[in-house]
Amino acid sequence: MIGKACGALAALLFMNVSAEAQSLPRDPNFGRGERVSGQSFATRSPVLGAHGAAATAHPLATQTALDVLRAGGTAIDAAIAANAMLGLVEPTGNGIGGDIFVIVWDPATQRLHGYNGSGRSPRGLSFNEIRRVARARGNANAVPSFGAASVSVPGTVDGWFALHERFGRTPMTELLAPAIHAAREGAPIPQTIAMYWANNRRRLEREFAEGRLEEIENARRTYWRDPAQLEAPVADFADAEESDFGDVWRVGRMPDGHTLFANRDLANTLELIGRGGRNAYYRGPIARTIDAYMRRIGGWLRYEDLASHQGEWVDPVCAPYRGVEVCELPPNSQGVAALQTLRILEGFNLREMGFLSADSLHTQIEATRLAFADRAQFYGDPAFTHFDVRRLLMDEYTRERRAMIHNERAMPPPSHARLRIDGDTTYLTTADSSGMMVSLIQSNYRGMGSGLVPDGLGFMLQNRGELFSLQRGHPNQYMPGRRPFQTIIPAFALRNGSPWLAFGVMGGDMQPQGHVQIIVNLVDYDMDLQAAGDAVRYRFYGGAEPTGDEPDGVGFVAMENGILPDVRAELERRGHRVRPADGSFGGYQAIMRNANGVYEAATEMRKDGSAGAY
Repeated sequence: MIGKACGALAALLFMNVSAEAQSLPRDPNFGRGERVSGQSFATRSPVLGAHGAAATAHPLATQTALDVLRAGGTAIDAAIAANAMLGLVEPTGNGIGGDIFVIVWDPATQRLHGYNGSGRSPRGLSFNEIRRVARARGNANAVPSFGAASVSVPGTVDGWFALHERFGRTPMTELLAPAIHAAREGAPIPQTIAMYWANNRRRLEREFAEGRLEEIENARRTYWRDPAQLEAPVADFADAEESDFGDVWRVGRMPDGHTLFANRDLANTLELIGRGGRNAYYRGPIARTIDAYMRRIGGWLRYEDLASHQGEWVDPVCAPYRGVEVCELPPNSQGVAALQTLRILEGFNLREMGFLSADSLHTQIEATRLAFADRAQFYGDPAFTHFDVRRLLMDEYTRERRAMIHNERAMPPPSHARLRIDGDTTYLTTADSSGMMVSLIQSNYRGMGSGLVPDGLGFMLQNRGELFSLQRGHPNQYMPGRRPFQTIIPAFALRNGSPWLAFGVMGGDMQPQGHVQIIVNLVDYDMDLQAAGDAVRYRFYGGAEPTGDEPDGVGFVAMENGILPDVRAELERRGHRVRPADGSFGGYQAIMRNANGVYEAATEMRKDGSAGAY
C-alpha cells in the first residue's frame, strides 16, 4: 500500500557535464557567468537515476510519482498518481474537469503508443445557439472564454483508466490515495502557482460581475474562501468532527505561496472514482451531479454526453531531425506544427549561425510562422476534417515552405498550403525500471477552466470549447459532438529507433515552439537536458489561428532578457515586431535515457516543479 503521506525524496544523484564535451558556438557574449560544468544557462544539473525518474510541475507530485515507482508501480501508475496530485496542488493548469494526451514507450512491444483523451462538445448545444450566446456575451465570432458554452466533456478520468488497463499494475485506489490524503489534510501551494491562482480569481470575478459567467459561488467556496467567510462551516464539511474545523479552515483560505490548501470535496470525488472506476465519473454519481448542476445554471452538458464519452488510442506522428526522430500526437492536437517547423529548419545550418544569433532566431521564427499558417487551416477533429496532416511533412512541400524564408526580411503573412480537404496546462513525465517512459500533458485550457465548479465535486470544468471556430465551413467549426482543436501536446524523441527523450513545454501556442527550441538546443547546440530548458526562449504571437482569427501582420515576438540588444535591433530591422519578456514562455519537464542506459531528469526553472530519480 502506498503510504497516505508522500515521503521525502531519496538521495538524488547529480551529473556534471564536462566543458570539453560541449561544442556550443562561442562568442564574447555567449554563456556569460557559465557554471563550472561548462553548461551555459543551466540553473542546476540534471538528476540521474538508474531505476526510475519523474519530473512534474510540483515537488509533491514528483515525490508521489517516485513513491509509486519504488513500491513497484509502472511509469503509467506513477504518472496517474502524480496527475491526481497536480489536480489538487495546481488547479490553475489541470484537473479532472479537463482533457489529457499521452505518449507511452512500451518496452514490451518496443513501440510508441498515443492516447487522445479529449472530450466532445455537448450534443444539445447547436451551432446557432452557441452563436446566439456568443453574440449576447459581446463577440458573435468567438466562443465565450468562460461559462457553460465553453465546456466540453472532460476526458482525463477516462484516460487514466484506459492507460491503467493497458500499462498499469498498482490498484487505482492506491494511486489516488496520496492525493486524497493531501486534499483532506492540506497541501503546499508554492508562489508561482499562487500567483496564477490569484490571477484566475480576479478574471473570473470580473467575468461574473460583467454577466459572462452563470454562477461563481461554487468556485469561491472551493478555491478562494476569504478569512471573513471562515467563521462558520458550510455543508461540504458537515461530516467533519467539530474539532476538525480549525485545521480545515486554516488550510482552506486563498493560497498566497506560504500556506496549505485543502479540498475535501475533491477528496470525496477521488474516493468515488477509486471505488467505482471510470463509471463513477461518466455513468454514476459524478455524471449525474454534473448534469443536475448544468440544468440548474442553464448549461448544456448532459449525462448522456458524459456516458457516451470514450478516448482513443492513436499512432504518434514522427519526423526525422538531424539523426533523431521526433514524435507528436496527430490532430485534434497541434503537435504536428512542431514537426513541420523542425522539417523546415533541417534545411538550415543553425549551428553555424550561432545560438541566439539574429540569423538563427529569424530562421526559427519564420519556420514557426509557416507551420502556424497551416495549423490554422487544417487542424481539427479528424473524424470531421478527413485530412492527413502527414501531407504537411512531405519532402516536396517542406522544400516549398523552406524556400519562402529569406534571411534579410520577415515574410508577409504566409498563406496556408493549397491542399484539398476530403470531407494555463500541466506537463509531467515518468520512467520506470522496465524502460517504460511516459509523456503526459493535461489541462483545463484557460487557467483554472470555465469558472464552473459542479455542486460539491471540488473541481472546475474545462473551457476547451473556446477553441472552436464560429466560421461556417472551417475545419474546426463548432458542431455538437465534435472535439475542439487542442493546444496540449506531449512529445517524445527516438534515437536509432530506441527511446531517448520524453518531454513537453506547457503553455498554449508556446508548446510547439517550445518543443522546437528544446530539440534545437539539444541537437544543434549540444546542451544538456537541464540547460536546454533553462536557455533563453522566444515566443511568436499573432499568426493565423484555428479559431479563424486572421494574422496580425507579421505578428509579434516576445523575447526573454538574455537575447542581446543588438540581436533584437537586427530582428526589428528585418521586419519583426519584438516585444519584451512577458513571463509566458512555458513550463518544461523532461526525462532522457542517455547512452549509458541511465535516466536523466530535468525541470523548468520558470515554474515551481522538481525532477527526481533513484
